[in-house]
Amino acid sequence: MKPSKEAMQKVPMSQVRPFYRPRRTCPFSGKNPQTIEYKDVKTLSRYVTERGRIMPRRITFVSLAAQRKLAQAIKRARFLALMPYIEK
Repeated sequence: MKPSKEAMQKVPMSQVRPFYRPRRTCPFSGKNPQTIEYKDVKTLSRYVTERGRIMPRRITFVSLAAQRKLAQAIKRARFLALMPYIEK
């Protein structure tokens, strides 16, 4: 049986959806977006694993267009020896 509407109105919203989390948004879009540049190694290194692999979108919450630019910037920084290909 479903609880009545009166019973549902008395329950605070935090108890109705206890595991609700607001959606994370892309850090490279919206208000005050970061820029993606191959020279900014500190920002790029946040999106590379310890083994040197580029982290997937589902983990970093980066949009598709920004992920492509990010991957290109990381590859360019590696080619210019600003970032290592692999870390030991």
